[in-house]
Amino acid sequence: MSSPEIASLSWGQMKVQGSTKTYKDCKVWPGGSRAWDWRETGTEHSPGVQPADVEEVVQKGVQTLVIGRGMSEALKVPPSTVEYLKKQGIDVRVLQTEQAVKEYNALVAQGVCVCEPAINTMHEECTDGKKEAMHQAHSRHRS
Repeated sequence: MSSPEIASLSWGQMKVQGSTKTYKDCKVWPGGSRAWDWRETGTEHSPGVQPADVEEVVQKGVQTLVIGRGMSEALKVPPSTVEYLKKQGIDVRVLQTEQAVKEYNALVAQGVCVCEPAINTMHEECTDGKKEAMHQAHSRHRS
């Protein structure tokens, strides 16, 4: 089963080929995608993406995982998460979100079994002292 391409990306919005949904943050894997709700694992910008955040896509049997850190790279990916993935035999690529989407789509075009979580993965990060207001809006958006 192939991974769907990411059809479009703009600030706070991502569309995945084959899905009618528009995601703010999402996980993409061979054959599917879904919204990534940070509340599921208590994820925050720091310490960032934890092994629990990637476990769902690890179980999909991927070869490569591309993690987008946000448009301005505010989402952290600690070394412990990268080490966990490498121990599972997964090639990990941690990039700024726009670069992550380009890398992900290039890998899909090559036929690599790849996932991108905005864990996506597509992450709109908080800047200029707006963190709390954006976090509240982010939470309302996911409700």
